Amino acid sequence: MEQLIIFGILISLGYFFGRHAEKKHYKSIQEREKHWLQLPTTSSKYVLEDDRIIDHCDLVNGSMVVSVDYFKRILARLRNFFGGNIQSYETLIDRARREAVLRLKESCPEANQVINLRLETSSITKGSGKQIGSVEVLAYGTAVYFCK
Repeated sequence: MEQLIIFGILISLGYFFGRHAEKKHYKSIQEREKHWLQLPTTSSKYVLEDDRIIDHCDLVNGSMVVSVDYFKRILARLRNFFGGNIQSYETLIDRARREAVLRLKESCPEANQVINLRLETSSITKGSGKQIGSVEVLAYGTAVYFCK
């Protein structure tokens, strides 16, 4: 019985600390997204403003690796058993994608726009059961610099 109580306490601690860290990360993402809102980013291959002369272009990227915590893994297993969306993993992927795009924008602060934005997602497995240990998101695109 003691082991069950200890397990419950550890799960509760993991849940509350994980939620706190996730909220803190989302708040940071939202603040930084407001700052980088002036840098247009599009998946289009073409420059948004055709009338301006392009000085140069650079390949830019940003990546993020997020680890899957045990609480999310337990929730995912329950969802897998009963069926339905695995919302705990959806928030993990959302945070990783948004963070990767922000890091891409932070790598080219003087750019006028980023075109041809692409996102690549991969999972890093661990253990004999091929469980997902962490998720990597790579954002890459072309930073366009106009003549002044």
